Amino acid sequence: MNHLRSQFPVWGTVVDVDIASNTVGADQLNAAMQTVQEFCSGIDADFSTYIDSSWVSRLRKAKVEIADCPASVQEVWQLCEQAKYLSDDAFDPWAVAGGFDPSGLVKGWAADICADLLVAAGAQHVQVNAAGDLALRGGYFDTADGVVKPWKIGVVNPDNTAEVLQVFEITDGAIATSGTYERGAHITDPYTGMIAIGAKSATIVGAQGWLCDALATAVMVAGQDGAKWFSQPELAGYQVWVIDRHENSAWSI
Repeated sequence: MNHLRSQFPVWGTVVDVDIASNTVGADQLNAAMQTVQEFCSGIDADFSTYIDSSWVSRLRKAKVEIADCPASVQEVWQLCEQAKYLSDDAFDPWAVAGGFDPSGLVKGWAADICADLLVAAGAQHVQVNAAGDLALRGGYFDTADGVVKPWKIGVVNPDNTAEVLQVFEITDGAIATSGTYERGAHITDPYTGMIAIGAKSATIVGAQGWLCDALATAVMVAGQDGAKWFSQPELAGYQVWVIDRHENSAWSI
């Protein structure tokens, strides 16, 4: 089994990629990892709100229209519209200071693409971790007993990151957690324009990374009021695990 792990800075955070395969060699895995790093740099160049020349920055300054943007930017715009609808506007990238900001969705979307690129290159076991937005493929190969097992993803206490509060086992899919872990209280409530106070931490598990990412952000805004969203057919199979902000408790769906 050929195994490769790489961590690289991008998007204002660190992306951690772990891949393994017994069908392609180390050279192919290294080439695939390089492709992913280049892809992530391109995503930053297109979507960053801190790079003046990015498409998103130009959209925010009304220098271009969405129809003028590349297909990838138009796709993310449309996915943001879907997430806004499914969350009753609790996820609203247009209701932030400065204009359209898809940061609450694009990492999960990009992590999924990275994972699929790696699988296409021959990686059989893939974990892409973009600071709490994870795309997982094929489980992991346990060298101790030679068995493929689900990836075990722990959710830590936002008040004590050394304490794991919940563990999810995922073979193929995505998981996203929003909270005060890296950037403090940074999510804006689109209803009020104030800092979101619906939850202390929100974790979503499902098939699509962009939707997990956006819904985790939305639940941070809505808290338990967001539970009703998950009765929609579009969210069948999605799991929710939330640490309540106001009580020393958690709830799940």
